[in-house]
Amino acid sequence: MGFSGELVFGRSERPLLEAPVFGGAQEDDRGGITAWWPRPGGWQTLQFHDTLPADTDEVLRAVVEWTGAPACVARVHDSDVALVSGLEPGGDRWQTWLNLVIAAEMTDRPQAELDARVPGDAARILAWAWDADAGEGVESAAIAQTLRSREPCVEDLFSTLLDRLGFPPPTEPEARG
Repeated sequence: MGFSGELVFGRSERPLLEAPVFGGAQEDDRGGITAWWPRPGGWQTLQFHDTLPADTDEVLRAVVEWTGAPACVARVHDSDVALVSGLEPGGDRWQTWLNLVIAAEMTDRPQAELDARVPGDAARILAWAWDADAGEGVESAAIAQTLRSREPCVEDLFSTLLDRLGFPPPTEPEARG
């Protein structure tokens, strides 16, 4: 059985878990909340193994408001598929699926219908990345290719999407003394 839960990606100089929307939640060793290795520039990914403390859209809006930076949330089902939503401080929003074949099966929609949305989704996601000071030199076609990719673990595909959008690669956190 794979991971089911949410991935929250945002930028803050403070730990993202300090955002009021998370209600003082703490990272724990029992697997409830895990912080992925950070990316330079304050970019952080939190993995919620249980349900977020609020609706996905509410969390996304609250994180963007608290950080003043673009953010996205991926709702993952059994590591097979993810519905990813992004938002900019100006209010521009996007939403797309990762692992389209499984998304089509889960939503009872033709895969061709989901695939037809990919070019527009890729353009919106790339505009979001530019607003986040990433995406320089990235072609929309490369993002579309990523959206059409199939990975056995959608969390890896989410990380690949962030990499291909031009966000700096994750770095091992410094040891805490």
